[in-house]
Amino acid sequence: MILKKNKYLLNIRFNIFKKVFFIFSISYLCYALGINFKDISFRFTFNNIYLYFSFLFCFLSVLFNGLAWKNIIIWLGAKNVNNDLTYFFIVSNSLKYVPGSIWHFVERFNFLKKQINENIALYGTLIEPYLMLSASLLISSIGFIFNPFLIFLSLPAIFLNKRFIYLILRILKSYKGRKYNSLSTQSLNNQLLSSIKCQSFFPIRAFFIEVFFVMSKFFAFICCLNIFIDLNQINIFLILIIFCTSWSIGLIIPAAPSGAGVFETSFLLLIGKIYPQNLILETLIYFRFISTAADLFLSSPFLLKKFIYKN
Repeated sequence: MILKKNKYLLNIRFNIFKKVFFIFSISYLCYALGINFKDISFRFTFNNIYLYFSFLFCFLSVLFNGLAWKNIIIWLGAKNVNNDLTYFFIVSNSLKYVPGSIWHFVERFNFLKKQINENIALYGTLIEPYLMLSASLLISSIGFIFNPFLIFLSLPAIFLNKRFIYLILRILKSYKGRKYNSLSTQSLNNQLLSSIKCQSFFPIRAFFIEVFFVMSKFFAFICCLNIFIDLNQINIFLILIIFCTSWSIGLIIPAAPSGAGVFETSFLLLIGKIYPQNLILETLIYFRFISTAADLFLSSPFLLKKFIYKN
């Protein structure tokens, strides 16, 4: 009873922390926009080729993300998996912009449950965001050459292995069993092992595809940055580390769709005043607009189908 109470209080505290951090992020972003308002043009130009390269890389990032999800499902032991998984991931991606920011997970879970089984559907949906986070933080850990403590950002990737995943799944299953008082621990473990059979110790294929996803996002950002700042004048390596770290923070604290506000504020705080803040702000605005447009464009068939079905 005490353990359940402590877990409940911990969950409340984390939710409060997320809300406070989100409010701080939005407040800081509004402050930064306010003090740089005179130096920001707010003029979206369509005659720059880097704008289209940015959209292309955002397009590719969603494709890589879908392929990574498909491969994580295969790694968990799913058989006869086809390209429908990748397609469904891509077209359901826009649901993260719906209030609540969880409906894309719900749709994917329901889709997988019909295609494979409930266990792989649940845990495959839960592991995918952790896979993204691990890939992004691993790239950020390269920054240990600037700060030795950044090497610890590689730990999430190390934990992404068969033994650790089974341990987490057993804990979740045991908690579910205690909650409903229906199955013994041994029965739960047998049920788990019969439905989820990891193909290897580490999901290396899915992980590297996720790295391509993060790097595609970064290249999209760099294309936007190149519109305002000559790339010869910036430290690309430093920008990569700051981008991945900021994107990871936005993923961990999803108070808004796709880390909106949190990612931008984290990037501004981490980069400081190394480069003109008004140009960084314009880059972030362009990147957010293009990234969102790519998601909605790729999801348009799914959204249209939902709208027709609803009406």
